[in-house]
Amino acid sequence: MTEPTTAPQVTSAQAPPDAPVFSTAAIVASCVGFVLIGALQALYGPSIPAFRREFGLSPSAAGLGLSAHFVGGVAGVLLFDRLYGRLGNRQILGASYLLMAVGAAGFALAPNWPVGLAAALFAGLGFGGIDYGLNQLFAVGFGRRSTAMLNILNAHFGVGAILGPALIGVVGSEHYPAVFLAFAAANLPLLLCLKGVRDRAPQPAGEAGAGGGQVLGRSLGSVLAVFVTLYVLHVGIEAGVGGWEPTHLETVGYGAGVAATATSVYWLMMTVGRFLVAPIALRYSAQSIITVSCAGMTVCLLLAAVPGLAPYAYAGVGLFIAPIFPTGLPWLNKAAPRARRAGAVVIAASMVGGVAAGPALGKAIEWSGIRAVPLLLCVISALCLAATGWLIRATRPR
Repeated sequence: MTEPTTAPQVTSAQAPPDAPVFSTAAIVASCVGFVLIGALQALYGPSIPAFRREFGLSPSAAGLGLSAHFVGGVAGVLLFDRLYGRLGNRQILGASYLLMAVGAAGFALAPNWPVGLAAALFAGLGFGGIDYGLNQLFAVGFGRRSTAMLNILNAHFGVGAILGPALIGVVGSEHYPAVFLAFAAANLPLLLCLKGVRDRAPQPAGEAGAGGGQVLGRSLGSVLAVFVTLYVLHVGIEAGVGGWEPTHLETVGYGAGVAATATSVYWLMMTVGRFLVAPIALRYSAQSIITVSCAGMTVCLLLAAVPGLAPYAYAGVGLFIAPIFPTGLPWLNKAAPRARRAGAVVIAASMVGGVAAGPALGKAIEWSGIRAVPLLLCVISALCLAATGWLIRATRPR
């Protein structure tokens, strides 16, 4: 039993119980941190041509760089979840920034591909720690504003994901080591802002009460399993649209330039959507926002099967899918306040969903053809909507 031993530590380490979790400078630094992790994830793809020339790699071998990053990310989430509550938040975030900086620098300076893969794994560990640590703290650190703040935080991930490839495009993929080194250096000033992070986070709302927060209509295990399903499926849609939209648009008659631009607009709309939903989250519940998001996403994917509407419909998918990831975390914390590791499980599951989406959707496309891409994704989106409806019923207080 760990609760009796950890609770006194948390209480003694915390100064005033009502002290803010983040100072203003720490909030800004956290958003910058999410720009950096978004950029890191997006830097590997545009750099692949240079990897292949430098190390003589096949396409599949070059793609292992991003795979190593994601494996490290999942491991980082699970590792730092084990340390959450045992170490202070500043130590966890500081170690994550350092790991990401060391990994990025190691990747830039790697003399051979195995060393490069090991460095990508290290960078992924730091990526996972920051992704988990800041999402967890934002989910419990702003009270009723947590959903809005999480959407703003995750919107900055999209900003980085847009800027990273653009930077590689400006300097050229052959100069990727300089970009990774600059990225590594950009992590270090953020360490100075960690003093503005409260070292012990407050308990999720309702955890301290005798009832443990919301009374679940279903077993806790079932609720967590459906949350994980929702996260895996919606991240699968996110990655599926990003990966297959250009091919689908070219198949139905659009030029390569239009297809590439439309895909960029999809990612841009995902970023814009998170900024737009922040004020909405102050007035409407997470359940309502996610329900509307899943319904809108399903309709847009259905419309994407119409060639003349496809580019605009995919942009709509980006707008509607945007709030699901950050909005679901406060709902999860409120629904299952005693399941401390629930957040880590769903964040890790979202990364696994991104990795598994490519081959799984590829197999389905081999059977049904490229033109069926939006319909296949529409079926998955309908499952997300069904999962959301089930969760609303299951987490309704008695």
